[in-house]
Amino acid sequence: MIYKDAIQFLFNSLPMYQRQGKAAYKENLDNTIRLDEYFRHPHHSFITIHVAGTNGKGSVSHMLASVLQQSGKKTGLYTSPHLLDFRERIRIDGAPIPESEVSAFVSAHQPIIQELEPSFFEMTVAMAFDHFKRHQVDVAVIETGMGGRLDSTNIICPVLTIITNISLDHTEFLGTEQASIAREKGGIIKEGVPLIIGRAGSPAEGVLLTMAKSLNSRAITAGRIYESLFHTLDREGSMHVRIRKTGQDVEEAHPTETFICDLSGTYQLENIITAITAIGELRKLGWQISKSHLSDGLANVKKNTGILGRWQTIGSNPRSICDTAHNSDGIIAVVRQIGQVPRKRLHMVWGMVSDKDLDSILPLLPGDATYYFTPSSVPRSMDAEKLCQRAGDFGLKGSAWPGVREAYQAAQKAAGADDMIFTGGSTFVVADLLKMKI
Repeated sequence: MIYKDAIQFLFNSLPMYQRQGKAAYKENLDNTIRLDEYFRHPHHSFITIHVAGTNGKGSVSHMLASVLQQSGKKTGLYTSPHLLDFRERIRIDGAPIPESEVSAFVSAHQPIIQELEPSFFEMTVAMAFDHFKRHQVDVAVIETGMGGRLDSTNIICPVLTIITNISLDHTEFLGTEQASIAREKGGIIKEGVPLIIGRAGSPAEGVLLTMAKSLNSRAITAGRIYESLFHTLDREGSMHVRIRKTGQDVEEAHPTETFICDLSGTYQLENIITAITAIGELRKLGWQISKSHLSDGLANVKKNTGILGRWQTIGSNPRSICDTAHNSDGIIAVVRQIGQVPRKRLHMVWGMVSDKDLDSILPLLPGDATYYFTPSSVPRSMDAEKLCQRAGDFGLKGSAWPGVREAYQAAQKAAGADDMIFTGGSTFVVADLLKMKI
C-alpha cells in the first residue's frame, strides 16, 4: 500500500470530526482502550506531558517540544489537526512520521481498524503512540483534541499536565459555561501529577484548582507567577519579551528576564509564560533543562517543530498574514493584533465552519475591512453566500467567493502595497491558503 492509498483509506473509512463534525465524536474511550490493548500499551514505554485547553494548547505543545529537543531529549510530539499533510500530527524531533511508516501501519492493522471502526482521531492516537514506542523517544508531548476527560489521549499518565485556558468552544459537546468546559478538560488531571494552569482570574481557574486538590495534584497558575512587561518584534519577525516573576518562587530566578520567540502573535505572550512555568516544574522534578535550552527552544519553535498557521506572514507589499484562530477568545486576540499593524486598508479573507455561532463571532470582526467570504475545502464549511448575508447584518461589507484561492486572489488584486490582507476564521481556510502558497 502506498502513502496516498493509506491516507485515502484513513480519510474515507474513519469518521473524522474536522470533516464530519458531531457524527465523528465518540462519547467514551472504549475503542481507545481496545486499541491500546491491541498495541500492547505503547505509551508505557515513554514519558509523557499532557496539554489541553481551548486556545494555545498547540502552541504550548510545540514550544515545550522545541525546548526539550534543545535539551537533548529525543522528543515525540502529537498534535491536531494538520494543515498541509497528515504527517504533521506525529513528529519526532520535528521530523514528521515517514510516509512509508504510515503506509505500513495502515496495511498491517486494517483488520483491527475494520473490526473496531474507530474514529480518525482514535486511530491517529494509536499510530502516534506506536510510532513513539518503536523509535524509543525519551518523552512525548501529547496535545488533546477538543476535550479532555473523554479524549483518546487520556489513557496516558503523564509526569506533568497543562491546561492553557478555558473559553467557549465546542459547546455542543463540552457544555455552555466555562465551568462545565473546565470540568471536561480538567478530566486529564491525574492523581499526584502536577498541574500547570495557564490563565489566571477566569471562572475556570477555580474549578481546575478544586479538581487538582481532590486528586492531590500540585496546581500552579502561570499567570500568577509571571507577567510580561513589554514586547517588540525584530526585523526577522521574532518577538522579544521581557518577563517578570511576580508570585511564587521568586528567589529561584532573576526578577526579570528577556526571551525571544519566533512565534510573533501577541497572544503567544500567555503561551510563553505557560511554557516557561512548565519547564520550571520539570526542573523541580529533576529534569536537566538549562537556561540556554529554554532560550534556544523558544527562539526556534518553527525551525525545531515545523509549526504553521500562527500569525504567519505569507507575503509583503501588501502585508499578508494568516492565523488559525477560530473561536471568540482567539479571534478577539487576533483582531486586537490586526489593529496594531500599520496599514491603509484592511482586506479580510474569511471563512468558518457551519456549526459556529455567528451571533457571537461576527460582531468581533473589524468594521472597516473589505471582506472576501469563502468556504474551505472540508464538508463542514459554511456556505459563503450565507456567511456574507449574515455578516451584512452586522455591518460587515464584502462579497462571496467560491473558494479560498479565488477569494485570496481577489484580495490581492484589490489591495495596495500599503494595505493588509488577513486570512482566517477557520483552520481549514488557512490550510487551503497554505496549500496554495507553498
